[in-house]
Amino acid sequence: MPAVYSDLDFLAADAISQQENVVIGKAGNRDLTGTLYLPPIADEQRPAVVIVHGGGWRKGSPRGVSGFGEFLSQAGFVCLCPAYRLSGEAHWPAQIHDVKCAIRFLKSNHKQFGLDKERVGITGDSAGGHLALMAALETDFEGSGGHAEETSDIKAVGAMYGPVRVRKTRTDGSPLGLLRPDATASDYASASPINYDLTAFPPCLLIHGADDPAVPLTGTLELFTKLVELDRTVELHSFAGEGHAFDRRSSTQERMVDVLDPSSISGPTVVRLIARFFSKYL
Repeated sequence: MPAVYSDLDFLAADAISQQENVVIGKAGNRDLTGTLYLPPIADEQRPAVVIVHGGGWRKGSPRGVSGFGEFLSQAGFVCLCPAYRLSGEAHWPAQIHDVKCAIRFLKSNHKQFGLDKERVGITGDSAGGHLALMAALETDFEGSGGHAEETSDIKAVGAMYGPVRVRKTRTDGSPLGLLRPDATASDYASASPINYDLTAFPPCLLIHGADDPAVPLTGTLELFTKLVELDRTVELHSFAGEGHAFDRRSSTQERMVDVLDPSSISGPTVVRLIARFFSKYL
């Protein structure tokens, strides 16, 4: 049986090996890269987690989720924080193609990294949460980035304040720009996880600020309700009075901070919830 969170043994930070700019596949005509966080190789086959950064699909990098990578690797998970093509470089579905390639990369290198390729999960925040949910579905968005000998199936998924519907504009009315300008209503529907068959959806963790103005809680509540009705395993943690990216909110600074920054208010709580969830379901 997987250990519950309270039973996890956390490694010292200096025991973790961090590898940046690891080539994990192809993103169109260029290399697709990511950052690996590796606990010491053990005899036991370890679980792995792909951690997808947010940024509205138009900005961001693996550095934005480095705290998650560091913390989860100290909990014994092999972690990969992949880059993916942003909307200024390529329209949808390039983003999910790159994320699925990252999953296949881990599985293809499971012996090298000492991981069990049947125990791979995925999590992400905001746009990364949307991509994590899409990666948990059975779709044809595989792409041609590499490692086609492996599947992109995952065993568990965690989404932090991720949109469940993709629209043409953001809540402030500005254009989203994720899909091509000539995208149809059907294209938008196929990019939205809420529209898919969820009868085989893997164990799912949902984290959201109750007063999020950028990605309202209502979408996450709708997804949670559907999963409950289908008798799927799902946890919902709604944080009262909190807005978007609340886990990055600082007690001393105006800007957002890493979830492991000493001034982060909710970051430690969120990363612990994620560690506990994956320790149960991977």
